[in-house]
Amino acid sequence: MATERKRPVISDGLPSQLPDIDPEETNEWVESLNGVIDERGAKRARYVMLRLLERARERQVGVPPLTSTDYINTIPPEREPWFPGDEFVERRIRAYIRWNAAMLVHRAQRPEIGVGGHISTYASSASLYEVGMNHFFRGKDHPGGGDHIFFQGHASPGMYARAYLEGRLTTHQLDGFRQELSHPGGGLPSYPHPRLMPNFWEFPTVSMGLGPLNAIYQARYNRYLHNRGIKDTSQQHVWAFLGDGEMDEVESLGAIGLAAREELDNLTFVVNCNLQRLDGPVRGNGKVIQELEAFFRGAGWNVIKVVWGREWDSLLAADTDGALVNLMNATPDGDYQTYKGESGAYVREHFFGRDPRTRKLVENMTDDEVWNLKRGGHDYRKLYAAYKAATEHTGQPTVILAKTIKGWTLGSHFEARNATHQMKKLTLEDLKGFRDRLYLDISDKQLEENPYLPPYYHPGEKSDEFEYMMQRRRDLGGSIPSRRTKHKSLAIPESKAFGDIKRGSGKQKVATTMAFVRLLKDLMKDKEFGARWVPIIPDEARTFGMDSLFPTKKIYSPHGQTYTSVDRELFLSYKEATNGQILHEGINEAGSTASFIAAGTSYATHDEPMIPLYIFYSMFGFQRTADELWAAADQMTRGFLLGATAGRTTLNGEGLQHEDGHSLLIAATNPAVVAYDPAFAFEIAHIVENGLHRMYGEKQENIFYYLTIYNEPAIQPAEPEGVDVEGLLKGIYRFNEGPATNGPKAQLLASGTGMRWALKAQELLAQDWGVSADVWSVTSWTELRRDAIEAEEHNLLHAGDEPRKPYIQQKLEGVEGPSVAVSDWMRAVPDLISRWVPNGYTSLGTDGFGMSDTRHALRRHFHVDGESVAVATLRELALRGQVAKHVPAEAARKYAIDDVNAAPVGETGGDS
Repeated sequence: MATERKRPVISDGLPSQLPDIDPEETNEWVESLNGVIDERGAKRARYVMLRLLERARERQVGVPPLTSTDYINTIPPEREPWFPGDEFVERRIRAYIRWNAAMLVHRAQRPEIGVGGHISTYASSASLYEVGMNHFFRGKDHPGGGDHIFFQGHASPGMYARAYLEGRLTTHQLDGFRQELSHPGGGLPSYPHPRLMPNFWEFPTVSMGLGPLNAIYQARYNRYLHNRGIKDTSQQHVWAFLGDGEMDEVESLGAIGLAAREELDNLTFVVNCNLQRLDGPVRGNGKVIQELEAFFRGAGWNVIKVVWGREWDSLLAADTDGALVNLMNATPDGDYQTYKGESGAYVREHFFGRDPRTRKLVENMTDDEVWNLKRGGHDYRKLYAAYKAATEHTGQPTVILAKTIKGWTLGSHFEARNATHQMKKLTLEDLKGFRDRLYLDISDKQLEENPYLPPYYHPGEKSDEFEYMMQRRRDLGGSIPSRRTKHKSLAIPESKAFGDIKRGSGKQKVATTMAFVRLLKDLMKDKEFGARWVPIIPDEARTFGMDSLFPTKKIYSPHGQTYTSVDRELFLSYKEATNGQILHEGINEAGSTASFIAAGTSYATHDEPMIPLYIFYSMFGFQRTADELWAAADQMTRGFLLGATAGRTTLNGEGLQHEDGHSLLIAATNPAVVAYDPAFAFEIAHIVENGLHRMYGEKQENIFYYLTIYNEPAIQPAEPEGVDVEGLLKGIYRFNEGPATNGPKAQLLASGTGMRWALKAQELLAQDWGVSADVWSVTSWTELRRDAIEAEEHNLLHAGDEPRKPYIQQKLEGVEGPSVAVSDWMRAVPDLISRWVPNGYTSLGTDGFGMSDTRHALRRHFHVDGESVAVATLRELALRGQVAKHVPAEAARKYAIDDVNAAPVGETGGDS
């Protein structure tokens, strides 16, 4: 007799291993379920189970949540709230905005312009925005503060079109779309760019994926401000409008766990699920709404699906067998897209016709009625119910997954077509059909007169629609989008507050990273000014010596510290608090950068200037998050970035993935970044003080500072008497004159940790070869280059005037000898200024990949150490006939610069 094999028990998170304290009661429940299945069938049993799970969650029983539900609306018709608006008037307003948004792009395609634009995204999302505009989005004048709204970038024409109806933009301005230079009086930028429209756009969103990421951290930052007692943000909501295709970006979903973990119920994502990305379906063989639902539910979000419009309600109510829901569940997105590209007859046959029960549901409907079964994202009642539920939900962020049609109302050439994203203009036939569908009072003659310039439409300021629209915005706190900046300077401490690290470190070796942290601690002691700092750390505080801030400033957590810390008895114990000042982001550079942006734009979003200080492993700054830092520039972020453990040879043990020799080059591409590579602590003091005044003082600039700092301990000299502060801040000053010799002269230019190598070379050149070399500290290669480019631009535009000299040229044209530049960066960094250096120039750098070894071996390998600098200098002098031709080769042999094992042992300390 065969032994029956028992199936393994798979718990799926259910408490199968817990003891049954009342087996008899348990059996009664199981028998009840069996009875429902036997008598009413599996579909009825499934419905009952789902209702029980729903009720269990409402009563906080703690059962595992469902990650996916049926392909129907989350909110059933009987639970929809009363819609408080005037449906007819709102439909007319949407029609006007739809038309003007499309005409904005179409007119920009006139033959003499042809600058492009996108029509279809806003066409699909108009209802998503308008329900919010008329009922939910609070403006800057709202008593509780304005909402923060991340508009989908490609939908910008719709925002311009609404602003035109409100009287905020003129016809002339609309016709300047994408013509910011050539259009008389200035034009409109293509997408939401705050830097280009500083009184209109608040958040840049068109770099896909950054909108959702930054929205999460904006919502989190709002809570941070509130919990620290800086501002009451309890009534401010963050809305992010996203595309379903955009959700494939790693950044889009990468931080949703944070939003759930910190219970950001002040955040709502609205995902425009038109099922299409730029080239075709987002998920042709799958269902993107179901996929996203599973992601967000699994992460702990409240999910509201708005799949079907009200026309489907009666069909679903009649679907007693669940046949229609089954079809909805089984149909892939590729087919849904095709249905909207065909006809009502096609939908009847190929959707409803697949099951006799569903075919019967629509047998009394005409093909037109079948065709007019709307998707939920175009039904303002369904959307209003979803938005209201989202704003009233507590304890979780909410995502609304709204199903729409890309290019909706634009006509058969646009709707649900794969190429619709790239289509930018309408034919005369399209224009007439679009007008008719929107019931607009525009004649054929007006369209035929010049099909490239069809008129915009405005109902007039005395119309019911205009008054309704304006009254709704008045009630909600004013027009949006809107960005406001009130000049509010900070009381920056006097210069003496920066004086401690200017005195040097005496006999103690201190890395510039440690020197900066010391300065920060001094500045944070000020009761008012100190509270304005927002230290942002990606899980490397101990590496950077910032763990000393833990006990006093504490780490922000909305839940405080509910556990007993393992290091509680240590002086530098890890301490979390609801009012903590430090944003400790974990291993998350993208999130840290998003926090930097949120805090660095607080002067505009909250009228509360804050000073973010984001310190990171140098390699994981500009290399890893340069796109975000470009968005930071667009949003006019202010604050300090600290590229710690900088240099390709200074972080010596970490190797190729960690050793940074190029971030300064990447930073040079960002016009808003003021980048410095300081060598000494006293330089850092001057740079930080100057940065605070430029960003937060009386005359505020929309810039942010990037300082590279190093982990190599060294004696920090005291500030030299009479130091050239102007040169230090502009990018170059002479730190040390060469000793008096009878030999030739040379100039050594160095930055950062390279200053030590230049000083060593200065010594070798004098004692071994009789060469007197001055050593210059180049605090900023990039600022010197910008000054030179500005001088050339000035000279181009003022060709008949006395030429302006670049600052680097002014500093070096009166000195003798060639210049040799060296740094712990690739040669392209010092070569940024090569064109403007007189008397000859060469550079040394750490080109190539980093490797793991000792600092002295790496520097000898890259030929940037003092000995290599000396040989390079002698070579330049030999080429000029100022030393004998054999001298450079003799020096190379003497110092064995081709032998890494011959390099003198240098400093081996420093955390990495």
